[in-house]
Amino acid sequence: MSVTGNIKIFSGNANPKLAEEICHHLSCDLGTVYADRFSDGEFNFQIGENVRGADVFIVQPTCPPSDQNLMELLIMLDAFCRASAERVTAVIPYFGYARSDKKDRPRVPIAAKLIANLVAKAGAQRVLTIDLHASQIQGFFDIPVDHLYAAPIIVNYFQQNPIEDLIVVAPDTGGAERARAYAKRLNTGLALCDKRREKANVAEVMNIVGNVKGKNCLIIDDMCDTAGTICKVADALYANGANDIYACFTHAVLSGNAIENLRGSHLKKIIVSNTIPLCNKGQSLKAEGRIEVLSVAKLLASGIKSIHDETSVSSLFI
Repeated sequence: MSVTGNIKIFSGNANPKLAEEICHHLSCDLGTVYADRFSDGEFNFQIGENVRGADVFIVQPTCPPSDQNLMELLIMLDAFCRASAERVTAVIPYFGYARSDKKDRPRVPIAAKLIANLVAKAGAQRVLTIDLHASQIQGFFDIPVDHLYAAPIIVNYFQQNPIEDLIVVAPDTGGAERARAYAKRLNTGLALCDKRREKANVAEVMNIVGNVKGKNCLIIDDMCDTAGTICKVADALYANGANDIYACFTHAVLSGNAIENLRGSHLKKIIVSNTIPLCNKGQSLKAEGRIEVLSVAKLLASGIKSIHDETSVSSLFI
């Protein structure tokens, strides 16, 4: 769908700093909105400028509090559609509920499909996102999805800050393909953790496949929630003779006791992106030098410009 209106970027309350960074790269101002809440907690939203005929991009990850941020996104989508924007794109750097992407147990929902339906029904005509938990979630949407990857940013970081005797580690079999791609681009070996999960947010590392003795290890994952998996993988690597252990993940959810788990782990340094704002406790780890945050703003800005100009986004994968 070709549009003639100008790019207009708006943000909800989930990650306004990221939206401001995106605007900086696009040399435009962040759109004006009035967003507060009624005394009963309901979201009260109004667009503060004319958007008729505009190409609108709403930046709103559905990170914790997930339900609140999701509802904000849906209400904002409805408002922009009713204000006659020519096209509305939901920029969802972190897509929540992505772990509920299949019916792997009796009587459970496929929440990721439900969220995809809600976003489209609310008025989104496109979705721009980064590192979905499962790539097949793109197929849950009945609208176009541009799925970007943080890999070029993370790989560039480690190319600029090389680590000797490095080996990339996949925390489970599901992340093997992602880890293999990193290992190929960093020209390193690959190891794999055989993990068994008995229930949600509880992981047990069973075995390390590959030789990590005397190696510096880099654990690659798309997200970190309670940090249970990352820390147990680090424990297993340490027990198998690994030297320094690093971790990187795109989405720093860091809920529950995640910060305490990371602080007490064998991880020397953790690399994350700013798809999700770093929590207050996470800021303390950043101040200690244990966490470093890489920005995806330029990547998203390039994606937004490509969508607006009707050019390919595949060049962003390099």
